[in-house]
Amino acid sequence: MDLRTRDDYVIRAIRPDEWPEVKRLRLDALRDPAAPIAFMESYEEAVTEPDSFWQGRATRSGEGARGVRQFITEAPDGTWAATVTMVMEEAGTTDWAGSPVEVTQGHVVGVFVRPEHRGRGLLEALCEAALEWAWERGAQRVRLLVHEDNGRAQAAYRKAGFVPSGVVVDLVAYQGQRELEFVVGRG
Repeated sequence: MDLRTRDDYVIRAIRPDEWPEVKRLRLDALRDPAAPIAFMESYEEAVTEPDSFWQGRATRSGEGARGVRQFITEAPDGTWAATVTMVMEEAGTTDWAGSPVEVTQGHVVGVFVRPEHRGRGLLEALCEAALEWAWERGAQRVRLLVHEDNGRAQAAYRKAGFVPSGVVVDLVAYQGQRELEFVVGRG
């Protein structure tokens, strides 16, 4: 399902054969000045990954994938302007950090909007598409983690309907970062 924004951007899931674009957008995101506090991966790590890594990533999160879906906004000229990935977490399992998952929920990761496309409502539109996908899969809530010092991202997530849950996640393995959990419930 493709959606159009008011500026003729198209919001859609990636396709598995689009792995070169997935790679390009991720590497660009990792070059963003906020990357050290926004992503748990560096450009230097990601750029060394073989094509098979990117192909697998696109297959696991593209159209037809069940537990993960990467959405992008495609600008009118065909370039990819922004992305968000939704990971489903099932009740009774543990999340990526080893914490128990109490309810079926979505987890927003990998958010990036190219600087020249910011301020157009793309993040809100992407989140809307990702939330709809999560709700269709039985999510009772959706969460994301944002660095405590990333005020720009916190403001953008609030605008997209997320609110702080009060949970703070200490990521000692990632240079002692403290992440704030933001959530939105099924409304």
